[in-house]
Amino acid sequence: MRRAASKKGPTNSTTSSNSSAMDLFRSASGKAASKELERIDQLYYSYANESSGMIDPEGIEYLCSDLEVEHTDVRILMLAWKMQAEKQGYFTLDEWRKGLKALRSDTIVKLKKALPDLDNEVRRPSNYVEFYSYAFRYCLTEEKQKSIDIESICELLELVLGSQFRMQVDLFIQYLKTQIDYKVINMDQWMGFYRFCHEISFPDFNNYDEELAWPLILDNFVEWVRSKQT
Repeated sequence: MRRAASKKGPTNSTTSSNSSAMDLFRSASGKAASKELERIDQLYYSYANESSGMIDPEGIEYLCSDLEVEHTDVRILMLAWKMQAEKQGYFTLDEWRKGLKALRSDTIVKLKKALPDLDNEVRRPSNYVEFYSYAFRYCLTEEKQKSIDIESICELLELVLGSQFRMQVDLFIQYLKTQIDYKVINMDQWMGFYRFCHEISFPDFNNYDEELAWPLILDNFVEWVRSKQT
């Protein structure tokens, strides 16, 4: 009677070889990540202020120059969003690391090439509402500040929403600059206008219902536009 063949497990030498290969892979990956982080840090300190250890407005100006973009370019705000930078005009080392690691950019050349992809990422609907909200919070420069002055809001609207909703933004800015009831805009009003642009038929406002929970400033805006149309 033939004896059934028994399955042989991995020999000690095979197991040892696999383990060694895995250790080498981990070691190589760790060294590569360490080198990448080192280059990211070196790039950071080429723009950072020596006294504060942070990239300040002057450092951002130099960064923009190297990226060949204006400091008012929306992609710089997108870069701040990617870093989740907390203070307007400043990047910390941790914020810089977070953003550049996510963008896989450890040189200025790679960062410049990453900007179009970052733009596309931000403009996905699921990300853009978060970016739009972040843009408001990023402009709150004082502790416990909850609103932004009209002039700054107009500039911010132009920057973050002008390319998508040209007519709505132009008219709303015109309204904001001529009305006298509001000196500042808060987050609820800011987010309300974003929803307004996405949901309300323009320029006829056929589906605008004042009985719904719209910020009062938008009721006034719609009334102002309608009065100009008659």
